[in-house]
Amino acid sequence: MIEVWLPWVELSRAQMPGGQELLLRERNGSFEIRCDGRELMSTRAHASEENMARLACERLAEPSAAHVLVGGLGLGYTLRAALDALPASAAVLVAELMPEVVDWNRGPLASVAGRPLEDRRVEIYLGDVRDVLRTAQACFDAILLDVDNGPDFPTRCGNTWLYAPEGLALIQRALRRGGVLAVWSAYPSTGFETRLHQAGFIAECIDVPVVDAAVGPMHTIFLARI
Repeated sequence: MIEVWLPWVELSRAQMPGGQELLLRERNGSFEIRCDGRELMSTRAHASEENMARLACERLAEPSAAHVLVGGLGLGYTLRAALDALPASAAVLVAELMPEVVDWNRGPLASVAGRPLEDRRVEIYLGDVRDVLRTAQACFDAILLDVDNGPDFPTRCGNTWLYAPEGLALIQRALRRGGVLAVWSAYPSTGFETRLHQAGFIAECIDVPVVDAAVGPMHTIFLARI
């Protein structure tokens, strides 16, 4: 049977604070979020986001009472994987800059990751993850960041600080002792790995498949503990 590829259907648009435009579109049951015409994320490839959440939650010292911060909602796959790895007693705060992305996850995207926003363990913070980090002190057992294409390729130029000494210091302060930082990246970054070590983290860099397959392109997960 020959599969008929229909044209992409635009579902919604949103403008980011820096002026970039997000586009949500769908074709043949697949969804994409694009930023200024470039693919940012897709339902066709989400294994690396799920692996980031799983790897971080596996390293939690006390998962039964874990408080986890997820930076960036995206298509909901990171949140879904974290919820699947955490017990019912855990709590997850999701910091999402764009209210439209939250609306999309409650609307057309709700079922793609199993409706994670409907989980009673989840709380949404509408705003920049930096605002959460600046006010948090020893609050989180894990911080999962998927807000950029990686430390060297921020989606917003204002996010560069997050991967610099200033941002890493705030992350350290926000984590409880033994806490875990996980950062998703489309590419390796020896510079960021070095900065993690310089900031006092015990860090490792793990390559994971872009899709759920043994071969093919890889993404990078930075895992760090204090």
